[in-house]
Amino acid sequence: MNLKILLPAGVLLEEEVEKVSAEAENGFFTMLPRHIDFVAALVPGIFSYLTAAGRERFIALDEGILVKQGNQVYVSAARAVAGDDLERLQETVESELKVLGESEKRARSVMSRLEADTLRRFTRLGGER
Repeated sequence: MNLKILLPAGVLLEEEVEKVSAEAENGFFTMLPRHIDFVAALVPGIFSYLTAAGRERFIALDEGILVKQGNQVYVSAARAVAGDDLERLQETVESELKVLGESEKRARSVMSRLEADTLRRFTRLGGER
């Protein structure tokens, strides 16, 4: 699968992966290459993925949207920090990502919906070629 992590400032990561694991509003899940296409609202937490080389990597990310279509997995989030030290990333999540004001949460929710809609529209345009 091709994983692409999108932030407001640009692309944080684009890499071939074997699987991804994340937490959505209704619980944790893991996706493998033949998983069905879907969209999930992610909660602040640790996102992990297994590289094509077999190395597990971690990203602390803010609320976001995950879209899987075919071999593509897009994650759009307001903030994200990549790293190998799981304990340090967990501290980042607890200290920074979960202490946002309600107005910022509402604004991010609107932006996430707009980003997801944009991704859906680009996906439809790509399929019309």
